[in-house]
Amino acid sequence: MKSEKTFHGKALNKIVYVLLIGLSLIMSTQWSLAQAQQRIQLSGKVNDTMGEPIIGASVVQRGTTNGTVTDVDGNFSLSVQIGSILQISYIGYITQDVKVVGGKPLSVTLKEDARALDEVVVVGYGTQKKSDITGSVTSVSKERLSKLPVTNVLQALQGAAAGVTITQTSSIPGDAPDALVRGRNSINASSGPYIVVDGVPISKAGGTLNDINPNDIESMEILKDASATAIYGTNGANGVILITTKRGNLGKPTIRYNGYVGFEDFTHKLNFCNGEQILQRYKDYVSQNPGETLYDGHVKNEYESDNYNNGITNDWIDAISQTGVIQDHNVNISGGADNVKYYVSADFTDQKGIIKGFNYKRYSIRTNLDLNVTNYLTVGTNTYVVSHNRDGGRANLLMAEAMSPYARMYNEDGSYCINPMYSETLFTNPLMWTTTNPERRQFNLNINGYAEMDFGKLIKPLKGLKYKFNGGFAYVPKRTNQYEGKSVNKNSGWAKIQNEETQSYTIENILSYARDLGKHHIDLTALYAASRKKYQSSTAEAEKFINDDLQWNNMGSAETQKVASYTDLHTTVSQMGRVNYSYDSRYLFTFTVRRDGSSVFGNNNKYGVFPSVALGWNIARESFMEKSTDWLNTLKLRLSYGKAGNEAIGVYQSLVKMDSGMLTMSGSSTAALWPNELMGNNDLSWETTKTFNVGMDFGFWNNRLSGNVDMYFSKTTDLLLKRNLPKISGYNTVYSNMGETENKGIEITLNSHNIATKDFSWNSTLVFSWNKNEIKDLYGDGKDDLGNRWFLGHPIGVIYDYVKVGIWQEDEIAAGLNKTWDPIAEAGDVKLADLSGPDGKPDGKIDDYDRKIQGQTTPKWIGGLTNTFTYKDFTLSVFIQTVQGLKKNNSLISIAGDEMGRRNTTTEIGYWTPENKSNEWRSLGKNSNKHGYGFPSDASFTRIKDITLSYNFPKTLMGKVGLNALQMYVSGRNLFTFTDWIGWDPEARQISRGSSSWDSTRGEQVYDSSNYPATKSFVFGINVTF
Repeated sequence: MKSEKTFHGKALNKIVYVLLIGLSLIMSTQWSLAQAQQRIQLSGKVNDTMGEPIIGASVVQRGTTNGTVTDVDGNFSLSVQIGSILQISYIGYITQDVKVVGGKPLSVTLKEDARALDEVVVVGYGTQKKSDITGSVTSVSKERLSKLPVTNVLQALQGAAAGVTITQTSSIPGDAPDALVRGRNSINASSGPYIVVDGVPISKAGGTLNDINPNDIESMEILKDASATAIYGTNGANGVILITTKRGNLGKPTIRYNGYVGFEDFTHKLNFCNGEQILQRYKDYVSQNPGETLYDGHVKNEYESDNYNNGITNDWIDAISQTGVIQDHNVNISGGADNVKYYVSADFTDQKGIIKGFNYKRYSIRTNLDLNVTNYLTVGTNTYVVSHNRDGGRANLLMAEAMSPYARMYNEDGSYCINPMYSETLFTNPLMWTTTNPERRQFNLNINGYAEMDFGKLIKPLKGLKYKFNGGFAYVPKRTNQYEGKSVNKNSGWAKIQNEETQSYTIENILSYARDLGKHHIDLTALYAASRKKYQSSTAEAEKFINDDLQWNNMGSAETQKVASYTDLHTTVSQMGRVNYSYDSRYLFTFTVRRDGSSVFGNNNKYGVFPSVALGWNIARESFMEKSTDWLNTLKLRLSYGKAGNEAIGVYQSLVKMDSGMLTMSGSSTAALWPNELMGNNDLSWETTKTFNVGMDFGFWNNRLSGNVDMYFSKTTDLLLKRNLPKISGYNTVYSNMGETENKGIEITLNSHNIATKDFSWNSTLVFSWNKNEIKDLYGDGKDDLGNRWFLGHPIGVIYDYVKVGIWQEDEIAAGLNKTWDPIAEAGDVKLADLSGPDGKPDGKIDDYDRKIQGQTTPKWIGGLTNTFTYKDFTLSVFIQTVQGLKKNNSLISIAGDEMGRRNTTTEIGYWTPENKSNEWRSLGKNSNKHGYGFPSDASFTRIKDITLSYNFPKTLMGKVGLNALQMYVSGRNLFTFTDWIGWDPEARQISRGSSSWDSTRGEQVYDSSNYPATKSFVFGINVTF
């Protein structure tokens, strides 16, 4: 019994013991839960490492929307739960997590984020900490690059980067904007910047920025001063744009889809004369031009009569236009393991223009691969393939502008009427070209690879020594097939096939060494590079076909054929050395020298040497500035001087060349050679641009206000200009080094964080650029070149014309006032100022002595203002652009006098009659503009460039549906323009009938059929990360 009692007693004790432990655990848990649920009013203060209060720091309870911001003394107060985690953050500082353990006031010290302060910037053949850069380099905001739905990345730069002028002269789908960095240096050469993608140039390899999908761009830097551009030698005179594409990161695969779809319309749609207005115009034209008659007493031409009698009118602008549609779809996959990283992207862009037939499709695939072969050797590739398709016959805007509303659109068989205003044959049906189907195809296969060896990981004493090999190959074929037959009034048929091809390669060997010795940092870079570009083209033409059925597919069946071909080769070789030195990141020094050789020059001057030197001083890091750290974060002065070059002439322009052809001799054709009209010159040398730049970078009040200011002066000498030669020499022209230009300007960029609260923020960015361009010398004789409109002391591009002071009135002519002013003037003519004569005084007549420089064709200054508002997960960005101080001749106003009453025109342009005595608009007389006045007009404008509203879905919600991130946005572009310009748009190219213009972005001559209005767009987009 005793043992049994003992057993039961022990068992009872164990049970009681377990119950007591369980009870204590339950009580402890309940107490902890009660404590966790207990809310307290917690106060605290947030300082920086210097003990100064941080104003506007965010204090948020993690996982909730419960939060506040610090006041002017850095203090905060917040109701929180005990045991919760507070996240404390501020721009430029490392976010800190603090656990709430009681009611005791918190004291939090935020440390500066070294990564933010030492942001790495691509500078060409390497990278540098932003704080150590001595040159003038502008980095483009990733936010702007990623959120704007553009087909060409330069469109995102427009007005947003100081010192860079982007002009969208053509809104034709697939056309690229023009870019100009710090003014125009050369008269003869292209002034566009040199473009480098992933270390390999595309500017002289046959490619353009249209080949680069904006979705693939990781970063974009613009090098502007000599210190930054001299490393590119002969290619750096006009600035350099460096683009780095996205690469894979360590981790599991990330799949992203970025897409948008939208609609396009005219930014400003002109109204043209309706039926009643065109009848009055015809009537006034006949009354002002003796000998002119109306066809039936109402309309001017035979083919207008039927529609007039039947009360039928056509809106020709509506007939050739349509709602434009633009869409882009991009899918990319990125990721990587320890030794392999990858980025693969596929993109499709489709744009249907607002003018019928102007269509564009782009297909692109990119693969970026990085492979760690060993711990000291990394190899990789950057490969992309792009296809451009611009097929289709295009409607003609200029012809649509001219059409009478009574003009006949169709023939009885339903085909387009060739001359809708017959018996007027000057203007053809603007829609007839849509019956053709030309092919315009271009491809770009670009294969780039690199191998980088880190000797320090192979041999420890060589730490910091690296070698990198860059190799790039580009193959750019282009094909254009055309056929014109009966539908466009080519009754015998005409066909043309043109094939062009560019093959180029670039090889770069880069040796670099970087070492830190205490407070001393040294970075050495050496380069040896070579490039080769071969271009060839072949053309076949044929006419007089049996029928139009086979078009260009059977050119051998035509009665007449001719062929032509051309090829050229351009090679370069380069060496470069660069030294970057800094002491304690306070005192900075950069020295660069580059030697370039080019095949375009003769043996006497194939090579050029281009050095630069730069100094920097981080004043804010000096000990004597410690007392200013509460309001001063960054203050750096930069100073640079250097030389860059420009080839400025094409291949073989320095050589004596022979032309060939067939000559008829003794009744038969014989092959012959004769000297080319351009005389060779073995002494030609580089155009040389010397630039001085002084700049300052600053940041105040924890970088709530930051930015930079740059002032530059550049002089370009030895301009390559053509001189006329006496006929006795056997040549007409010769290139010589003789001219000189100058640029100076100021650039300002300001960034401000205006408001920063828990839920709302407001940030602003202001950019301003002023440039003055001037020709200092031309031919060494101190004289202007009137023929080319080049004037000493003035910009390269100017408006040189008469000064319009009104319109001659009948009473003035009757009083004989024109006799001593403009003897040939009639009532309704343009009245021009009699400014001068052969002796420099007014001479009572209007002639070339009365012309004067009226303005410049490039802007004097440009600016942009971006305001970004964020409320919780919503972001609204508003960008306003302004372009000021430029003039353009207005071709809509200056149409030929004999066309004035033979065509339609916009109702924004009036005309003089004896009853309507306008002092602004000339009469409809055939000779109302006797002296050929060009009607220069102010082309300045201010534009609401883009507005974008986006929403980022909460990550917690996205996690529940299996997504990492989801953003939706709506965006409007070119929404409203404030301008005095009369016409479609001050920025749009408007070529007058029968004229042409050189398009530097296309590299070809464009004609009046390429007129296209500026467009505005409305887009809906979505970005998804899986």
